[in-house]
Amino acid sequence: MKNHQSLLIGALITLFALPAHAILNVMTCEPEWAALAVELGGDKLKVSSATTARQNPHRIEPRPSLIARTRNADLLVCTGLELEMGWLPVLLEQSGNSKIAVGQPGFFEAGNVVQRLEIPTRVDRADGDVHAAGNPHIQQDPHTIAQVATALSERLVELDPANTAHYQARLKDFSARWNTAMQKWTQQAAPLKNMAVIEHHKNMEYLLNWLGMRQVGTLEPKPGVEPSVAHLTQLLAQLQKQPARMVLRAAYQDDRASLWLAERARIPAVVLPFSVGGNEKAKDLFSFFDDTIQRLLDAAQ
Repeated sequence: MKNHQSLLIGALITLFALPAHAILNVMTCEPEWAALAVELGGDKLKVSSATTARQNPHRIEPRPSLIARTRNADLLVCTGLELEMGWLPVLLEQSGNSKIAVGQPGFFEAGNVVQRLEIPTRVDRADGDVHAAGNPHIQQDPHTIAQVATALSERLVELDPANTAHYQARLKDFSARWNTAMQKWTQQAAPLKNMAVIEHHKNMEYLLNWLGMRQVGTLEPKPGVEPSVAHLTQLLAQLQKQPARMVLRAAYQDDRASLWLAERARIPAVVLPFSVGGNEKAKDLFSFFDDTIQRLLDAAQ
């Protein structure tokens, strides 16, 4: 009896010592990819984002707590296209996590799987913060989200083949709901087509391209250069000849320049969530686009 109990205890110790099928630890650079990973992985993933929609994704400080989280990641999902070039290399180096090194299966760049806008013919820092690989703010077109979803699901299968059926089923479900939502958003946004807007920074291009809206100026004289009174005054004069319907800015951007111009040009200043979590209504990918479209429609009235 004693021998039997010893064998049983030994078996139990061995069982609990064996690693159960591990949940993939997914860290994303931006909140939209965290939201997408949750849609695609469900309870098979532990997901966190390095940034929030209230932060400028170009400029993040790689703090020790962030390095520690990176060290434990099985998969790192970032936009790429030089969006995180100011902080991601430091994060990768300091973490020492070879699984998520560039070129490894644990490193995924969403920008590599979509059709990019504004690929420059020349790169000159005199022109401001120009991204050589194209505009990196891809998350504001639901079509690019769909493309990333397919590629990211395939990467999850590659890293966790035991749960292939789970990931494939969740992709199928997400894609069906997403396609239905895209049709709804496209119909709702029809009145916005050809509408002229001013934007704070050149970060709304995928949204404007999708909706057929026109950018006729930016608050920044050059990408990444803070708005100046001289430039805003010039922009105001331009609007007398070439009117715009609204001034757009992301949730993380300072409101002073957009309010200055909106007040003098007598047009609405619109704050868009820019990503999941940009405001209290944009809680997931679906409500993010719901809220974005509604805010534009409200301003256009």
